[in-house]
Amino acid sequence: MGEMIKVGMADLKVVKAPDNLTTIGLGSCIGIALWDPTTKVTGLAHIMLPDSTQIRNNSNIAKFADTGIQKLLDDMIKAGANRSRLVAKIAGGAKMFNISGSSSTINVGDRNAEASRKKLKELGIRLVSEDCGANYGRTVEIYSENGNYLIKAVGKPEKII
Repeated sequence: MGEMIKVGMADLKVVKAPDNLTTIGLGSCIGIALWDPTTKVTGLAHIMLPDSTQIRNNSNIAKFADTGIQKLLDDMIKAGANRSRLVAKIAGGAKMFNISGSSSTINVGDRNAEASRKKLKELGIRLVSEDCGANYGRTVEIYSENGNYLIKAVGKPEKII
């Protein structure tokens, strides 16, 4: 068993087996895990917003789905991952505030999930499973040995996707 390395909000990290990655407190944020089953290079990004082009002074690349996923991919390739083998799993994107009306500014969670799916598709990375939506926060752990993506939520059974 390697180390469990924490990824903060608006952050991303890449490890190799036996090390693993975790991020806590995914509300409307998305935890994007990328994994290469052959080299066991594993990456996790904790993105907060869908689109960097909507924000000025967006120097934090990891904060946005569009730039964060690209940077995660680049870092993983540098670490020895093969783009054509990569698989993605995403979790989070909850609707944390129950506000009537469906203004797109409010449901950031859905938009984050959608932006993540779109960017993965653009990059040709297969999204193999996801645990998104609902109204509760999640903590996730990605295991480099087998690509298991463990989802924990208060008062819910743990699940692996």
